[in-house]
Amino acid sequence: MEFEEMKKVWDSQNDEPIYGINEKALHNRILSKKNQGNHITNVSELLLILVNIGSGCFILGINLFSQNGNVFMYLLSAWMICSALVLLYSRIRRRKKVDRFDRSMRGDLSHAISIATYQVHISQLMRWNIVPIGLFIILGVLDSGKSVWLALGMLIFLVLTIYFSGWEHRIYKSRKRELQLLQTRLDTETA
Repeated sequence: MEFEEMKKVWDSQNDEPIYGINEKALHNRILSKKNQGNHITNVSELLLILVNIGSGCFILGINLFSQNGNVFMYLLSAWMICSALVLLYSRIRRRKKVDRFDRSMRGDLSHAISIATYQVHISQLMRWNIVPIGLFIILGVLDSGKSVWLALGMLIFLVLTIYFSGWEHRIYKSRKRELQLLQTRLDTETA
């Protein structure tokens, strides 16, 4: 939080400046961070669920109607559909927990930290989810008799995907750390 929004208040007893927090501005900033995190989390969850279900069903359909079914593609489609179901379950659980936070400044800050923690968790989970998906894809390509160069190209693409997902993951971690720092500062100011 920006403590630049603090205002100077004069102690009338000894004419020394003391500093106070503009609580309304601070609460508005916390609400803004919470709403931004909630929006990003909702969009991310819905996209991940739709992409995993859509891709899993598409791969399953293609594999069912092809001449020679590939066992790795069946495993890939099952993995993606299961990933979507896990994400859906996590989304439902997360949305049920909303009511446990009070609507005070500290309650909204705790809620924002909870959303940020969930966002970091989902980001890490989906980052590691690239590994089994990539493994099934590469094994499927090799099993179908395609070129080893195609499998190598896919491997390079998957390594780049893991790298760039790490960049995104670090953004989520820094947002969470910023909220936790604000909570620590508030705790020390009131103590």
